Amino acid sequence: MKKVVEVLANREQLIERSLAVVLSQIAAAVAERGICTIALAGGSTPEPLYRSIASQDLPWDKIHVFWGDERYVPPEHPDSNQKMARLAWLDRVNIPASNIHPMPTGTGDPAADASAHQTELQQFFKVSDGEFPAFDIILLGIGDDAHTASLFPGTPALQVRDALVTVGNKDGQPRITFTVPLINRARCVIFIVAGASKQPALAQIFAPAADPMTYPARLVQPEGELWWLLDAAAGEAVK
Repeated sequence: MKKVVEVLANREQLIERSLAVVLSQIAAAVAERGICTIALAGGSTPEPLYRSIASQDLPWDKIHVFWGDERYVPPEHPDSNQKMARLAWLDRVNIPASNIHPMPTGTGDPAADASAHQTELQQFFKVSDGEFPAFDIILLGIGDDAHTASLFPGTPALQVRDALVTVGNKDGQPRITFTVPLINRARCVIFIVAGASKQPALAQIFAPAADPMTYPARLVQPEGELWWLLDAAAGEAVK
């Protein structure tokens, strides 16, 4: 694993640097494999990044967009990660509808929707049961509790090792989420983190030893590159 930690002066520079890294990874993937597969993060921090990506001249037909996790709400719901990314990015560019792969949330059965999305991933990447595909890019954030995607402290989802997608849980509310082994197969994982409120979590994530069941982002150790891009407020924790 190649690990890079960069602390940027402010949020604007954080987004600017994140854009540069993402564009570089997209270009490399398209050059090497003809397509780029990217899984998006939710939350407020990456939204300006998505707006910036939308302003780029990219080979949209070669980019396939997924999500690392999704709240169990309809796609038009204000809390939907899909809705945020569509408004900021996907609805503003000429990307084929077939290149957008949202997590399903419509059956009323989160486990069934997680299984259906796993099947979609297996068919897209042409992998069998027990195999984990390698995304080119997975974007992640962290919460103040050190969760990432919808892998929350002390929840069963943290220990799933035999599936690509599972059901996460936050305060009794279901989420659909990539599993730890799927995230760790990625060619490039990019954490984008901003704000002083993240310092306690980052201190434990970067500590020599801490319980990953309590600080789930510690479980992210991809086979490829691991980027931590932090603004100055968050980066105080790792100096």
